[in-house]
Amino acid sequence: MKGNKRFADNLDVLKDIYEKRMPFNRLLDIEIIRLELEEVQVRIDMRQELIGNFVREILHGGAISSVLDLTGGLIVSVKLLKQLENENDEEIARCMARLGTIDLRVDYLRAGKGEYFIASGSLLRQGNRVAVTRTELHNDKKLLIAAGTSTYQIG
Repeated sequence: MKGNKRFADNLDVLKDIYEKRMPFNRLLDIEIIRLELEEVQVRIDMRQELIGNFVREILHGGAISSVLDLTGGLIVSVKLLKQLENENDEEIARCMARLGTIDLRVDYLRAGKGEYFIASGSLLRQGNRVAVTRTELHNDKKLLIAAGTSTYQIG
């Protein structure tokens, strides 16, 4: 039970880091609406500042790729926190600080139209040094806007 409490506390810290301490994430105004071992969901609302094509008023491709990337990073971070829940805070911080994107591929499938967008995904594979995720971005009508595959350094 003690490990579960610590894991939950670490998830709260992770949420705070991603939503409030990362300046670019604050610029995107992300909201983590689900942060669990088996499910991560991130929401962004459409705003004037995030429009890429001003004629069509659609979400900028850079905003889409950023949200998919940070969602993949969150997925990997949650798995790492679970693996490290018996480690001390310094070791957890050391391991988490090493996490970084190695590769990101995004398939833009539809124009980014919507009132808001939800990113979610899953871990495809995790080794000792590298993790791979698959992420998707849906709009408020549940239409798939974009899909991404990301590779992260973890070791």
